[in-house]
Amino acid sequence: MKALLTICTLLISFGLATSAYAHHSMNGFDRAKTITITGTVKQFKWANPHSWIEVEIVNDKGVAELWNLEMTAPGILARAGWKSTMLKPGDKATFGVHPMVNGDIGGQFVSVTFADGLTMTERGAQAAAGAPKQ
Repeated sequence: MKALLTICTLLISFGLATSAYAHHSMNGFDRAKTITITGTVKQFKWANPHSWIEVEIVNDKGVAELWNLEMTAPGILARAGWKSTMLKPGDKATFGVHPMVNGDIGGQFVSVTFADGLTMTERGAQAAAGAPKQ
């Protein structure tokens, strides 16, 4: 019985350690820098372990770029007042982003300002200029 308990404890410990190891760090994002991009939402992925926003912008050279913005988990977003329907394909918005350290297109989500003036972060509404989006 003691051997079985020891084996179960080791298996559970290994499983937890593997999960912790699998989670990536935020070192790929320049968290000391925040840039602003304005574009059209292509997709809002409400999924674990991280939600994502795909935004199409037109760069300074007039070329369309698809930016992928990593967010936190849907559970955290929901507690902050987010809904899975807040961003829809075709929505125009302005995003605050911690860009990629290596200069690649994309980054970590900081904020979004909707056309009606509402600004949301992963912690909730920052400046409501109208009714919350549904």
